[in-house]
Amino acid sequence: PRRGRQLLSRLGLQPGYLAGCSWVGKMPRDHLHPQGDPIPTRVPAVSVMHVEGVREGHQSEGLRKYGAAFPERHCFTLVFKGKRKNLDLAARGEEDARHWVQGVTKLMGRLWIHGVLQRADRNKDNKMSFREVKSMLRMINIDMDDVYAYKLFKECDRSGDERLEGRELEEFCRRLLRRPELEELFGCYSGEDHVLSAEELRDFLRDQGEDASLVPALCNTSLLCPAARQQDLMMLDGFMMYLLSAAGDILNQEHTKVHQDMSQPLCHYFISSSHNTYLTRNQIGGTSSTEAYVRVLMAGCRCVELDCWEGSDGEPVVYHGHTLTSKILFRDVIESIRDYAFKQSPYPVILSLENHCGLEQQATMARHMKAILGDMLLTQPLEGQDPHDLPSPEQLKGKVLVKGKKLPEPWHEPRGLTSLLDPEEEEEEEEEEEEEDKLQERSRRRVAPELSAVVVYCQAVPFPGLAQALRHPRPCEMSSFSERKARKLIKEAGEGDGMGTGTERLRAPDLSGMQDGAVTDVLSPGVKVWNQGWGLGSRAEIKIWVSVQSLGSGRVPPMSLSLGPTTPGWPVPQAPSTLCPQVITAQQLPKLNREKGSSIVDPFVRVEIHGVPADCAPTPRPGAVGFNPRWEETLSFQLRGAELALVRFVVEDYDSTSCNDFVGQFTLPLASMRQGYRHIHLLSKDGASLSPATLFVHIRCKSL
Repeated sequence: PRRGRQLLSRLGLQPGYLAGCSWVGKMPRDHLHPQGDPIPTRVPAVSVMHVEGVREGHQSEGLRKYGAAFPERHCFTLVFKGKRKNLDLAARGEEDARHWVQGVTKLMGRLWIHGVLQRADRNKDNKMSFREVKSMLRMINIDMDDVYAYKLFKECDRSGDERLEGRELEEFCRRLLRRPELEELFGCYSGEDHVLSAEELRDFLRDQGEDASLVPALCNTSLLCPAARQQDLMMLDGFMMYLLSAAGDILNQEHTKVHQDMSQPLCHYFISSSHNTYLTRNQIGGTSSTEAYVRVLMAGCRCVELDCWEGSDGEPVVYHGHTLTSKILFRDVIESIRDYAFKQSPYPVILSLENHCGLEQQATMARHMKAILGDMLLTQPLEGQDPHDLPSPEQLKGKVLVKGKKLPEPWHEPRGLTSLLDPEEEEEEEEEEEEEDKLQERSRRRVAPELSAVVVYCQAVPFPGLAQALRHPRPCEMSSFSERKARKLIKEAGEGDGMGTGTERLRAPDLSGMQDGAVTDVLSPGVKVWNQGWGLGSRAEIKIWVSVQSLGSGRVPPMSLSLGPTTPGWPVPQAPSTLCPQVITAQQLPKLNREKGSSIVDPFVRVEIHGVPADCAPTPRPGAVGFNPRWEETLSFQLRGAELALVRFVVEDYDSTSCNDFVGQFTLPLASMRQGYRHIHLLSKDGASLSPATLFVHIRCKSL
């Protein structure tokens, strides 16, 4: 059908290659068959560049709700980067669906510039005039002199017809995307023959701090020239491919997998956590969705939050209470958690319940968790384990833990009469200190025995104070309070004093940006709390939402940032070191204002250190202009707590009259940073890849 061909064309596929698909979703009555079946309807154009992934079957919130009329094997979902909603589709048959999934996946791997060329080709003749070439340059953020651009255009116009097509266009793009800095680096090691011998490649790898034994493997896999491969030689193209591959990434690839000791008690680890997980937008009137849980779990998050409220028909719901945010069923959230909890990591997932339900619906919550999660749900202390001690992440693999209030054992009060202080409400309401007593009284809630029974190692309690926690440690209890309260306690105790409880678990979300949805940057306060010793032996559930503002969108394995022994008062190791990052160039930075053809990014790079307060200082970089700016500037940081340091590279569009616009960033622990010449693959604010945007840097770090 015509609409099917239009949609295929917008996706970059050839008409006729795949059969058309129907959009599945909530539609007005005039978009339904008489029998009530959904029919195709017009949807906005989508770009493959914006597609993050493809899910097969009924693996989205929309298909679970509205896809029952379609066989599961006919359905698939396009998941977009950022906050854009998914696109659910149903094909005519199983084979058509498979073709769609394979085709879109293949398109996602195609060179991004093909899409730009299609947009710039105004008359769709598959040829590019110089005017169209200039339009393309503006689209991809290149501010190039017209004289130089025309000279390059004429050099590639072999036919002399003032049009570029086929190989001419490929050559133009190849010249456009040249990397002079990589050519210069290659020349430094290769000499006049412009070929890297095995010995020269070995010298380069040694300077990079890499294993020189990799030489044969690199020569066999990176080369486009068979003759050079046979002689263990590396050409420029292979050299560039190596530096742009995972082997040339600034992040140590071994650290993308679990590489720490995971057999210590749960309280030895920072935990990748999410605040108000269900929200996809702001906290006042935004949308709640099970897709938010899928995204954070697939990003490596190990602690998710569920704000549970009374719903209709006896079914509890999850939403941001007393606001205009939409509601989702508690049951649907648990189903999504079941399906995605352990796809990214085998280590335990914690469900942080903020419970506002009555006794009946609390019991319903417990029944849903037991029925849906089954053996995944931990309902008893591990066999052979002291119930008052915390097990290790290794012991809890594949388990879901519930964090909530727990009744005293044995229960001394009749059913429904036990009330406990809600630590979650303490966290949210304590900002108004003068009303604290009144709010605490209002925050008392009754607890259903059924729900209390599924709380094993994560009992939520009001914070008893540092002195009490030190005198009577209870490893299976945890407390929540705001960042403001955390700072106040640090100030009262003295910033230089070690205050490790050896047990008490703390959760301190940043409430300063409450309207923006999920907490995205509480890293520095969290590390500051850690430095006071609170995290030493705490389960350290400092509410860190590990996204692009912290640990590189969950790229550090969840629950595995082990920072040392749990000795109370254990000091931060004093091992001063010097970090010298050189920011050399940026490549293919995205254009921010696509509506304004003449706008060009004026990139401004900051390198920030987050960790020990004395080390936490952002450093601005001078600006440059355009698509592939060049700086070659070196910074120097004196670090006293390298073990705690996180390094953040931020690219912004500089504006002398207003706030800079965010372009991209990447953050990683200093301990996971590789030295030498490296590429940094930039991420958006929500952690989506900005490929092919990169920074090219040189890293040097040495102990003093």
